[in-house]
Amino acid sequence: MKKSILFAAMAFACMASSAATTPQSKLTVNDRKINKIISQMTLEEKVLMLHSKTNMSSEGVPRLGIPAIEYSDGPFGIREECGDGFRPLGWTTDSSTYFPTGSALAATWSEEMAYNYGKGMGTEGRIRGKDIILGPAINIQRLPVCGRTYEYLSEDPILAAALAVAYTKGSQDVGTAVCIKHFALNNQETNRGSVNSVCDERTMREIYLKPFEDAIIKGGAMAVMPAYNKVNGFYCTENNHLQNEIMRGEWGFKGLTVSDWGATHSTVGAAMGGLDVQMTGSNYFGQALIDSVRAGVVPESVVDDKVRDILRVRFAIEPVPADKANPEKTSLPAQQKIAYEVATKSVVLLKNQTKLLPISKNVKKIAVIGQNATDFTARGGVGSGVKAPYEITPLMGIEKVAKEMGVKVTYAKGFNIPSGRGGQVSRSINTDLMIEAIQVAKDADLVIFVCGTSKTIETEGSDRPDIFLPQGQEEVLAAVSAVNPNVVSVIISGGPCDLQKLEKLSPSIVQGWWNGMEGGNALAEILFGKIAPSGKLPFTFPIKLEDSPAYAMGNFPQKARTEGDLFTDMYRLDLGGRADRRALRAPDAEYAETLLVVYRWFETKEKPVMYAFGHGLSYVDFKYDAISAKKSKDVIKVTFNLTNSGNMQADEVAQLYVHYVDGKVERPYKELKAFKRVALEAGQTQQVTLEIPVVDLRYWNESTNAWDIEKGQIELQLGSASDDIRLKTTLNI
Repeated sequence: MKKSILFAAMAFACMASSAATTPQSKLTVNDRKINKIISQMTLEEKVLMLHSKTNMSSEGVPRLGIPAIEYSDGPFGIREECGDGFRPLGWTTDSSTYFPTGSALAATWSEEMAYNYGKGMGTEGRIRGKDIILGPAINIQRLPVCGRTYEYLSEDPILAAALAVAYTKGSQDVGTAVCIKHFALNNQETNRGSVNSVCDERTMREIYLKPFEDAIIKGGAMAVMPAYNKVNGFYCTENNHLQNEIMRGEWGFKGLTVSDWGATHSTVGAAMGGLDVQMTGSNYFGQALIDSVRAGVVPESVVDDKVRDILRVRFAIEPVPADKANPEKTSLPAQQKIAYEVATKSVVLLKNQTKLLPISKNVKKIAVIGQNATDFTARGGVGSGVKAPYEITPLMGIEKVAKEMGVKVTYAKGFNIPSGRGGQVSRSINTDLMIEAIQVAKDADLVIFVCGTSKTIETEGSDRPDIFLPQGQEEVLAAVSAVNPNVVSVIISGGPCDLQKLEKLSPSIVQGWWNGMEGGNALAEILFGKIAPSGKLPFTFPIKLEDSPAYAMGNFPQKARTEGDLFTDMYRLDLGGRADRRALRAPDAEYAETLLVVYRWFETKEKPVMYAFGHGLSYVDFKYDAISAKKSKDVIKVTFNLTNSGNMQADEVAQLYVHYVDGKVERPYKELKAFKRVALEAGQTQQVTLEIPVVDLRYWNESTNAWDIEKGQIELQLGSASDDIRLKTTLNI
């Protein structure tokens, strides 16, 4: 009888799904069944579902045969099994595919790749018996130093939203729900457990909420994670405006919300503010909630609503019995192929001044210099890591292809980045390692200098103090280039670095990312010209950190600083955590740059950058011509011809920006509104159409507290990067 209730509901879901009219309404097809179940439950049973069962699960309804919900850390690989304090359990069956991290996925500018990525994650989630992936992480990259830039998708809401929708659909199409995070305005790790993000309504809606809105409305995301921070004075877990008025009211969200670990701060506030599940513990959504209901402070109907949200997701996602989970090796060739394909499309060629790339057939000796050539990046730092069955480092990939080409490779470490939490990262030089690097470089036809950061430097729970290359990397490069000027620099990092010195010393520069278990293979095949580079920057590389808007306006870093981090102090017992920092106070983070987030700031203020948003070169040239535009009621279509003028197959990402001509509403100079990755054979010309939904031209009118569209003339700017516009045309709205 217990199982019959669950499986009858699931069968009903399959039959009724065809009647669903929106991605969210698919979650409501079982509401009659769910309401019947709720009517049979005691208050204690209901509340048991509203807090953690284990470190990574929340309870079902055992008496009625409804299983618990199993969560998995994401967003770039299914995390290994952990016990209390996130200490690994030491299983041998819980390895999984290490996909490129968020910023690498974003650099593909490919909805197809994002869908496949989500599909790969969801497939492995099913194998491991997981119902919900805690990802994708879709916050806007506001600060170059943000410790989680590597997880996030972009500084632009249109790009981030498109990829978030595709990732969401990919995972949920194969049966694993996503939990989009961190809702909302979680744009810094410094004081993230208590900082108050102060942002005007227009900026919040147009920039920071857009990826969440689309992932829910277009992608049908089934779960949302409210963030640690406050927004305009209220913690996200009890923010009525964000969770109830906007997300559930305006967007029609029908799924469940689960707090970030330790992000719940009250019983009544969180209960009435829209939170469904407290992670972890039961101090707020346990006996205290039962007492609040019985005292008449929280209506039991509110508890019923939370149970309904949870059961909607439970019935939408088929449970995997514990004895059926982990039946086979998780990381399979199909998912490994996805990781490889994403990596090949993410690598960004920043500079190729003297055409050192692709590597010439005349090159017979290559010196690979730099610790980042041999570092593994699947694990490390505070953020979620992946127990990958293998990882191809840059050096491994280069050696493999070089052997095929008959090229000799020598290696020197060059510098030493400390590993482990609390490792002292500095700009000091290891003289012995530098001397070794010089000797190796002297005897080579080409130097590949593999530099960057590490998971110690870019990590959840803290922001970088700066974006300089650490441990004397610039000095090592200067010494190496003095004896061999043929230097290709490859940056392995999650976020932007200060490249002022690198730019002067390296004729060719490549951004290689933390590119997953196949990253070394992808990088090598691009360096040797087997594949043309096609990645585009999903965020701006400023000339120096102080040029970026939050720094230029004095809004980051805030003067007050709380020592430690709420999550690591409370939960990461494997890292020495033991304190509860919920009561600590932190300052306001003023979003005073408003709509001028990163590239919008530089474009509007006419400030130069090192490498612009959307920038990325290839081994071929692309020609744009014959632009035309027309508008229907709901969409603007821009058509043009794109030609590959080179001698090899290559992909181009065409980008369409909108500039308002004599607009009366204050805006950035231009904003991305559409993009498309196009694959072209050598010499091929293809007619391409980009579409801008008219709703994406809306602005939030704060005087009417509603969306509005300004009529007038817009200039459509089409190009290869935000600072590389090839064609323009105008249109009246």
